[in-house]
Amino acid sequence: MKQYPAINVGHVADPDVLAAAVDGFSPTAIESRESDIRVFFSTPEDRDTACAALAASFDVTALDVPDEDWARRSQEGLEPITVGRIIVATPWAALRLQPSAIREPSAILIVIAPSMGFGTGHHATTRLCLAALQAIDLTDQVVLDVGTGSGVLAIAAERLGARRASGIDNDKDAIQSARENLDVNPAVRRVTFALGDLTAWPEQRGRIAPHETDGARGFPPSLKLRRTAEALAEAGQPSETGSPERLALQTHSAQADVATANLTGALLVRSARALLAKVRTGGTLILSGLLADERDEVCRAFAPA
Repeated sequence: MKQYPAINVGHVADPDVLAAAVDGFSPTAIESRESDIRVFFSTPEDRDTACAALAASFDVTALDVPDEDWARRSQEGLEPITVGRIIVATPWAALRLQPSAIREPSAILIVIAPSMGFGTGHHATTRLCLAALQAIDLTDQVVLDVGTGSGVLAIAAERLGARRASGIDNDKDAIQSARENLDVNPAVRRVTFALGDLTAWPEQRGRIAPHETDGARGFPPSLKLRRTAEALAEAGQPSETGSPERLALQTHSAQADVATANLTGALLVRSARALLAKVRTGGTLILSGLLADERDEVCRAFAPA
């Protein structure tokens, strides 16, 4: 069973202070719990370095979290959320939604399976990005989502009218989760995901082969993602007929019309020049994930040279 390196931090008076303290150690997710805050990392080395650095100021314990434990807690705690026209729900919560909510003409249902990929839609910074995307006319636009996590923003962009959308992430588990989420969103046909940093986009490929999702990690044996997609289609979720294969983005420009980057303040600053280079002149760049006291520094980093 796969395990994820993490730390538990107790007696945290200000979660924002903790988030800033761990920012330099490459955290992949931060989970607020009843009695503590759990921070996940990509590698045990990052976890151990963070643990040692925080020990003087915080009540911190290192641990490895089984993937099944994460899935169990996610199933128990994640209810559907609504941001404007968009409803984000787990596969099992989506099946419990009232048909009228799904069939509302303006409603857009996006199904996201909980995993270690950050950004299911439940985090405040992700909700802000979902709201910002709805404030833009995405018709026929090319959208790039940097640090895509579960892929929710790229999927949302396509459902909102984008001609094509790409998500990139340097976490292979996040990319796997994002690709699995395509299978429970049968209406989505113009989204691709790539492992890597900004140099990974645009990708030039022909087709993406369909991938098997039955028995995907962390899901109850009785819940198969393919069956969930079929059930959602029967409930009124739009779908397309024909081959289950999805066309990859045939990107001929190295710039997007719209880019989203829901990262951390420090990472936004470090990536500013590269992010700006990926957005066409007159395009839109949506930034999220920064703390209030990081706003001025981030604004300076993205100001015209």
